[in-house]
Amino acid sequence: MSAEIVNTLLEKTATFSIEETLAFLANEYKDKVVFSTSFGQEDQVITALIAKNDLPITIFTLDTGRLFQETYDVFHKTLKKYKIDIKTYFPEARSVEELLNKKGPNSFYESVENRKECCFIRKVAPLTKALKGNEIWITGLRAEQSENRNDLAVFEYDAHFNIIKFNPLLKWTLTEVQKYIDDNNVPQNALHKKGFVSIGCAPCTRAIAEGEDIRAGRWSWESSHKECGLHSPLAPEGGTK
Repeated sequence: MSAEIVNTLLEKTATFSIEETLAFLANEYKDKVVFSTSFGQEDQVITALIAKNDLPITIFTLDTGRLFQETYDVFHKTLKKYKIDIKTYFPEARSVEELLNKKGPNSFYESVENRKECCFIRKVAPLTKALKGNEIWITGLRAEQSENRNDLAVFEYDAHFNIIKFNPLLKWTLTEVQKYIDDNNVPQNALHKKGFVSIGCAPCTRAIAEGEDIRAGRWSWESSHKECGLHSPLAPEGGTK
């Protein structure tokens, strides 16, 4: 059934612009369409499109408790500029307390498994809560962001979260993203001008040097697929799904 829905959506929106597709989804699925933003460049473009067209799409974000101040700054500027609501989901306090009491505040530096455990508690579990009961999940994923994302489709079924994922900017380049932001005066995280292409939690993100891979700034101390589990799902115990 999920494959049929994906194919139907691909067919019906084949000639639509991104804005037309967003409007179609908002109308077709009513209150079951959500957009997750981390306030990165791509997400800010989608937020602007939703706000510009006054679409009834729920926008939410995950506050891991370890974000950059610059991320909170652009969060605040976005609220002020577009006069929209952005729902915030936090990790469960007890889970964070247990993690820190058991392994300390920097356990994610010690192993990939520990890092995935932290990501699961702070990001994947809250995301699961945010997506529950919805049918369409809009993301800011782009194919060129990482090798793992090259094979993504504009519409696809996410079996882990049991939801259809819509990736409207999948084929956009970073140059196209930046041009839209500049042309439309979209609020942007100040860290992007300091070499941060992909921005997550403060302890886990650094600026990248010219020529480095886009994801090189995420968990730079480890060799892994550079995913936290949101788009490369983790099982409940924190292992790879």
